Amino acid sequence: MDVARAVVRKRAWVFGAWLSAGAALLPAARHADTALDVSARILGSQSAEVERALDERFASPFAHSALLVLSGLPSPEVPAGRDALREVTSALAIPGVTRTYSYLDRRDPYFLGSGGSGTFVVVGLDPAGGRVDSLMPRLRAATEARATRLRATFPGAALRWTGEAAINFDLWRTSTDAVHASERRTLPITVLLLLAAFGAVGAALIPVVAGVLSVALTLGAVALISGVWPLSILIENVVSMLGLALGIDYTLLTVSRFREGLAAGAGAEEAAAIAARHAGGTVALSGAAVAIGFLALLLVPLNELRSAGVGGLLVVSTSVLLAATLVPGLLATFGARIDAGRLWRRPRSAPASDRWRRWAGRIVAHPWLVLALALPPVLLLAAQAYRLNPRIPRGDWLPPHMESARAVEDLRAMGRSGMVQSLRVILELPEDTSALSRDGWEATRRYAEALARDPRVAEVRSLRDLVEEQGGDLAAVSLLPAVAKRTFLSEEGHAALLEVIPREKADPGELVRFARELRRSDAAGLAGLPGCRLEVGGLPGFNADYEDAVAARLREVVGLVVAGTFVALLFGFRSVLVPLKAMALNLLAVAAAFGAVVLVFQDGHGVRLLGLSGPVDGVFPIVPVLVFCTVFGLSMDYEVFLVARVAEARRLGMDESDALAEGLARTGGVITSAAMVMIAVFASFTLGEFVLVKMLGFALAAAVLLDATIIRMAIGPAILRLAGRWNWWPGRVAEPSPQPPQRGGAI
Repeated sequence: MDVARAVVRKRAWVFGAWLSAGAALLPAARHADTALDVSARILGSQSAEVERALDERFASPFAHSALLVLSGLPSPEVPAGRDALREVTSALAIPGVTRTYSYLDRRDPYFLGSGGSGTFVVVGLDPAGGRVDSLMPRLRAATEARATRLRATFPGAALRWTGEAAINFDLWRTSTDAVHASERRTLPITVLLLLAAFGAVGAALIPVVAGVLSVALTLGAVALISGVWPLSILIENVVSMLGLALGIDYTLLTVSRFREGLAAGAGAEEAAAIAARHAGGTVALSGAAVAIGFLALLLVPLNELRSAGVGGLLVVSTSVLLAATLVPGLLATFGARIDAGRLWRRPRSAPASDRWRRWAGRIVAHPWLVLALALPPVLLLAAQAYRLNPRIPRGDWLPPHMESARAVEDLRAMGRSGMVQSLRVILELPEDTSALSRDGWEATRRYAEALARDPRVAEVRSLRDLVEEQGGDLAAVSLLPAVAKRTFLSEEGHAALLEVIPREKADPGELVRFARELRRSDAAGLAGLPGCRLEVGGLPGFNADYEDAVAARLREVVGLVVAGTFVALLFGFRSVLVPLKAMALNLLAVAAAFGAVVLVFQDGHGVRLLGLSGPVDGVFPIVPVLVFCTVFGLSMDYEVFLVARVAEARRLGMDESDALAEGLARTGGVITSAAMVMIAVFASFTLGEFVLVKMLGFALAAAVLLDATIIRMAIGPAILRLAGRWNWWPGRVAEPSPQPPQRGGAI
């Protein structure tokens, strides 16, 4: 008994196994979002080392912090403003807050907004073994209660949180809401598309159920895994997009093959076994190609991309298993009832098959003409990809309704938004030199003054600034409170922290370059002390590490994806030319998708339709590598669907022309229906508020649209026609049969 037949005959055991998996995973799926990590981390990076040093070597109360922005209140220069600020800071004496630092602690003019328009408080946070962002609900509850009281006296008073912890928390909450909203938008459209494809309610609902199950089961597995391996919130978007797309895509192919079997006169079990055998093999090969792309993401030392890789591997595996095991069992059980709720008579499918057969006839007759018409516009679009700018966009790309984004606007109105972009520079002195020795003290002073002279710097904060308020002598360090020394001086005394606040007009890209310049600079020469070195952290340092982590592994990722996919297709089709053609067309699809991203997001053509006010000057560094790995795998779906059917027709004895016509007739409707579902799923994510997710959704939708129409339905078949028998070299194909196989209907 072959595997396909065993799956169908032993379907009660298959149902039991899936019920057990559902009982274990579905309850966990409901809480998956709360188990995910919202902060990005670059393993082994310099910015991560700075954060670790501040937490461990300095034991700084501000190693983790947030900013509380006060607006609509009197300036703290006047008694009423100081009283209000004191009332606010007293409300922050709650568990999880290590320390506050404000105008009350030091009358630094930087705490005063331009024109006395507001102030802010630096709030140190202690996650106590958990996530820093998990403290935000408690902090906001405390300040909202105090803001309500203050508004009785000052009606315009507002207390808003921002900084890394607050932004991460808001992104997590907004991301979760966006995923659920996208799913609600997608499912009704998907049902309508499948109804149009199958013409029957029963056949349309099975792929939808498979897609929903794929997402839910994968999220349950993600929730369990995140208990031992922290995973990024990005995985939720990846699983939701791909789970619906692939779960429906693969099941649609299986249902289509089952209905073909029924139409040819096979019984329910036999038709289900045929579907499991042929569609199951195609789905497994396609899934392997998609999985290779996500496997490559594990090479990048960035938790977001590694989480996307884990999510992609899980959701692809789940979708393949559902389509190859559960769905055939359900089809065998339902039998002809799969067409329950039929909207029109069955013969409607034949004209669609005939249209694809006629289209194949034109390709067979005029392959060079097809290439001449179809290839240039795609190449022209792909040529725009060279202008892709993989950098963090400048400007306001955070969802505007988020409290943390509004707080950044408040800081900008004060002329103090540089606080969010501050660099944390740790100056490491030689082992035999203490920061509180005369040599160490002077070295720190000289380096701080060198930083302050840079036109991009507004202010440099260090232990020396606090000492100058006590008279400026080194001996005055002993008069400082312990918290001040812990903030700026490591416990062993060989490292000093300098907080570098950039000028207001410095954009994120400029500050990333500044962080790289500092890392390359001669610290010993600027400090005037041999053996000095430095480490640069803060948000600009993190952004520099982020871009470098992706760029450093890009070639390895591309190489693994291309080589792995080639090997998978080589074994799947026993052919050299088919994998080479697939690689070329996949690269074309990826480049064309990047070209579309450049035209829309960077050049601004139609960008307002996606909810943006204008073009952006960069594409997030994570987007190109994630789109490449995803699109390369997804593009393989339609290649495998089509070529597998052409190869099957050749094995049945058809010649190359008839086999191509048969393959297009059988799969053209499946591919276009599956593509429409995928496009609907991906496009729904462009309607959310995240610019990064908009870019992902748009790039994937554009790639599938181009791939499933011009590339796989015109360029690919024309190349197959021109290659002829060489398509299958070095494998053998059957000789043409004098009696071509009987042609049946397809969706």
